[in-house]
Amino acid sequence: MKTCLFLLGAIGAQACMRERSFVHHSHPHVKRQSQNSTFPPILNANEQILLSSFDNTSIAEWSYYYTHGAHVAGQNKTMAQWTADKWAGYGFKSRLDEYYVFLNYPVSNSLVLTYPNGSTYKPTLREDVLEEDPTTSYPNSIPTFHGYSFTGNASAEYIYVGRGQKIDFDRLQSLGVELKGKIALAKYGGPFRGLKVKNAQDYGMIGAIIFSDPGDDGNMTEAKGVAAYPAGGARNPSTVQRGSVQFLSTYPGDPTTPGYVSKPDSVRADRSKILPGIPSLPISWIEAQPILQALNGFGTNGTQVNRTGWVGAIPGVTYSTGAGSNASLSLSNVMNDTYGTIWNVVGIINGTNQDEVVLVGNHRDAWIVGGAADPNSGSAVLIELAKAFGKLTATGWKPTRTIVLCSWDAEEYGLVGSTEWMEEYIPWLKNAAVSYLNIDVAVAGPIPDISATPDLHSISTSLMKKIVYPYRGSNNLTLYDVWVHEGGVPGVLGSGSDYTAFLHRGIASIDMGSGGGPNDPVYHYHSNYDSYAWMERFGDPGFHTHKAMGQYLTLLLYHMVSDPVVPLEPAAYGPELLKYYRALNTTIAATNYTVDLTPLQSAISNFTYAAREFELLRSKAISTNDSALLAVQNHKARDFSRGFTSQGGLPTREFYQHTIFAPGRDTGYAPVTFPGITESITFDRNQTLAQEWVVKTSRAILVAAGILKT
Repeated sequence: MKTCLFLLGAIGAQACMRERSFVHHSHPHVKRQSQNSTFPPILNANEQILLSSFDNTSIAEWSYYYTHGAHVAGQNKTMAQWTADKWAGYGFKSRLDEYYVFLNYPVSNSLVLTYPNGSTYKPTLREDVLEEDPTTSYPNSIPTFHGYSFTGNASAEYIYVGRGQKIDFDRLQSLGVELKGKIALAKYGGPFRGLKVKNAQDYGMIGAIIFSDPGDDGNMTEAKGVAAYPAGGARNPSTVQRGSVQFLSTYPGDPTTPGYVSKPDSVRADRSKILPGIPSLPISWIEAQPILQALNGFGTNGTQVNRTGWVGAIPGVTYSTGAGSNASLSLSNVMNDTYGTIWNVVGIINGTNQDEVVLVGNHRDAWIVGGAADPNSGSAVLIELAKAFGKLTATGWKPTRTIVLCSWDAEEYGLVGSTEWMEEYIPWLKNAAVSYLNIDVAVAGPIPDISATPDLHSISTSLMKKIVYPYRGSNNLTLYDVWVHEGGVPGVLGSGSDYTAFLHRGIASIDMGSGGGPNDPVYHYHSNYDSYAWMERFGDPGFHTHKAMGQYLTLLLYHMVSDPVVPLEPAAYGPELLKYYRALNTTIAATNYTVDLTPLQSAISNFTYAAREFELLRSKAISTNDSALLAVQNHKARDFSRGFTSQGGLPTREFYQHTIFAPGRDTGYAPVTFPGITESITFDRNQTLAQEWVVKTSRAILVAAGILKT
């Protein structure tokens, strides 16, 4: 378990499978950073062709298509083929790649609260049908459920467990609360939902209910005078967050084929270490309200529990633990566990250098008929990106590096499509992949955000200055201006979207998107209200932010595949590694453990020197026009980060191989830096293991340095 101190420095950008959090800023207006960006941006001829091809009207058309049909994983072949046909029409050689994976779908569910006096309350577990939001009334609307949840019944007293992090359960135990045999009532936010269920199971609980809370909605709440959707920007009270409960920080992908590809004849492994063994259900705050109120006055008051994120903002609720309430819950969850085909769409434009490949991806599946933000804001952008490159290739342009465009299936269940594809093509990817560019929730609000490996920081931020970005009524700002105003620091990659499988095989990666702040309309994550109607009225009226984010991704892809010099900066890892080293020192200092970090410090110094030498040699290749030497240096830039994964998987989770950053074992989303060392201390409380991982991590850094020196 990570310490809170360490987490504050570690959390980066949000992504698809993650409960989204707000970045709080007090400035209502942003001034253009004239000293850093030129307005209007100066573009070369190819950049002009690419960016001028983007049309917000056509993006809205693509969005409308994706958001008006059910496309749960494994049930969307028509949409997959439509995507492939669109890409092919713009010049990409497109195909469908099939995998045969374990999935499950809802059959029925129910929940009953029984009060001590014997009276009952039965939530509907449904979202309201809204006349103003047509897709909410579709006959094939998807029920509320948890993907990969366990089929079973549970009847028992229940305990409110806060956000369901391990430290929350430890706090309950310190308060003398009996957990074994009870049902957990948890609040969304903090760790990935699957880990809330895992923690409940690990502490002997027999079921879990997870609710959304308006306390996570900033200033956009009914209590603060904002009308609820569809009348206004506050959360509709009946909103239910669906989502997977796979143990994401242990293993993404098909849980029955860990580490190898899923085909019809694949050997199937025991999935019990990756999926829950207790039933769980999601619920809205308005239907959770009576369940929470039944705990008022029992156990410890929420304020006295004194845990981060414990107390929310549901009216009339004290967020008490509920010990001794004698109220009970009976829940039933029935799922159809099955195997079926999923379809990844792959589109290719071959480059002149067949041993250098840039991948760009977004997933297509959604828990609902809509999915206007997650994921189909990104899906719509990829169609427009394909159109842009089609116009550029019509001029005779050909990329230096091969473009591989990917539309993944079954991301929502646990990054299944991208993980299985990586597992099938890993030998080729390790030899050829330069970078993976991910856009998932391209637009859920106006605030841009990126997380990336350090070698992509320079190119990804500099290109922001070439994108005109609409922001709160202003049209004379660049993406860079807005990004700087809203924080302006690239996040560290954890997990939660399709970059994960590539990152943990040592491939430079970036995840991008835009979201809302505390004063922006609430994004109804994984709900029926993540709809075209919501996007059109509240998320991005006119689809102008879609256009800008698409232009940014397109420009980044263009330079990644066209620049004679691979635009990766290995030297950028140096200061980041030092930053992570200082954070690790702080973490260790807060404990009673003694860990010798001298080998790590030495390895970072060695890497910094090797990266400096690499840059000098690359500069020489450029200045002398030595194409052979430049090709060698380009391959070093492509390959060096493979070294960070050279020591095998992290403790207890072999899939995660990156020694520099990984999703936290008790967050599932948010990153931990130097995870092998850090979590040996904060999670395993094992000083010997931590020292072993100092050695392993140091060796990995030296391997990366060695690739740059070779």
